[in-house]
Amino acid sequence: MPGSTGAESVPRVHPRRLPTASRAELVRRGMVIGRSAARHFAPLAVRQAREVRAGLLPPATFARPLRLMVEELGGTFMKFGQMVASSPGLFGDEMADEFRSCLDTGPVVPFTQVRRRVEDDLGANLEEVFEEFEPQPIGRASIAVVHRARLRDGREVAVKVLRPGIERVVATDLDLMQPLFDILSRQTGDQMAGSILQLLDGLRQQLGEELDLRNEARALAHFRRLGREIDLPLIVVPEPHPELSGPNVLTMEYLKGIPIDDLARVSELGYDPAPLVEAVVRSFFVTAVRWGAFHGDVHAGNMLLLDDGRIGIIDWGIVGRLDHDTHMFFLRLLDGVLGDESAWSDITAHLTKTYGRAIQVGMGLDDAELTAFLRSLIEPTLTRPFGEVSLAALVAAPQIQAARGVGVQAHERSLRSVVLRLRAQRRMRQIADESGGLMSDFDRGAFLLGKQLMYFERYGKMFLADVPIMHDREFFTQLLASAPR
Repeated sequence: MPGSTGAESVPRVHPRRLPTASRAELVRRGMVIGRSAARHFAPLAVRQAREVRAGLLPPATFARPLRLMVEELGGTFMKFGQMVASSPGLFGDEMADEFRSCLDTGPVVPFTQVRRRVEDDLGANLEEVFEEFEPQPIGRASIAVVHRARLRDGREVAVKVLRPGIERVVATDLDLMQPLFDILSRQTGDQMAGSILQLLDGLRQQLGEELDLRNEARALAHFRRLGREIDLPLIVVPEPHPELSGPNVLTMEYLKGIPIDDLARVSELGYDPAPLVEAVVRSFFVTAVRWGAFHGDVHAGNMLLLDDGRIGIIDWGIVGRLDHDTHMFFLRLLDGVLGDESAWSDITAHLTKTYGRAIQVGMGLDDAELTAFLRSLIEPTLTRPFGEVSLAALVAAPQIQAARGVGVQAHERSLRSVVLRLRAQRRMRQIADESGGLMSDFDRGAFLLGKQLMYFERYGKMFLADVPIMHDREFFTQLLASAPR
């Protein structure tokens, strides 16, 4: 496996600049969000008031109204819904199942608006370009809708069309959410608030890329070329049609299939999904290790079991691109899991360089103890069977250790315990912020890598419960030998 370096190893992108939301837009959108929240959560508030003596309602009670609100608001909120749906390890099975519809459902776009967008981008009437164009969408995602069509030469295509006005909706949502979670994260150091803040930071950059569909067209062409260099015959990336695409429209090969987690329909086709999911995981590692680039949003709605038994990977709007230092960190992490003892101290050194002494101070660990702690989290995640892996426990572990470092238990509810935990979390956040590590290229890249791991946990538990991610040591050893260093 010869390695590849240079500009050709990463698809070229030119993000669309998000508009600046006006005060009036922020007020209007804030009122829409407030009305939606009141409509969906008011009945629960009344119920909680009536049942106050019985204690707080269970978290699962809030899943349905929250999902309805997210789907109603669309845009950036749907991005969060997709993350919840694909991460039962973090949010729980009930919550993830409730949000499953967010993977392929969004508000309807009137066909007259779809037609206008397509015709404006292509500079031609719909009937001049397409023999058929189905008015009902086959997909309604967060920022775009997808329609099935047939070209004049008979080829079936999928036409992805950005939602009209989505740029201003996304920009306004981000401007409303960012200060809220920034304050919450800085004041509490809370892990979930920090993760959401990371997601928002990454979304601001990624959505700029997603909102110009020419970037996705280039990504499709790029990863199809990479696919010809590696031996993964079960993976299919749709072919783009650049001559029939533009900033707001992407025409590509139509892949007929069903979402990989639709167990009833998968069973009807009679194919074993396990080797297909394993092929997706392998393809992720191959492109991330050799080229530092990977599909950045491989949730179930983007993995289609095709009629011929292969798996189609769609929606390449988000592509992870690792800068050099993050790429090398990722390689060293895999080196460590494969047995290179020196890699673990390198991992600790890199985290300390990036975030200052925040992690040591926050957790009350010296370098050697931190190295052992990190290894105890990372190594089992990649070497134990999927059925034994718990990302919820992985995410909670730093908080538990941070609480232990100030002499309290993470789940203690006394006023003293809460104050001590919040003080330690704030201090850790402040040091990390001062170091420049937060919202850095490393921070964004590591978060995207972690997000894919969350997604893989879901499919792994469904289809590969007895198989670890890195069960094929020979494959990973050869892959790392081909990586640029």
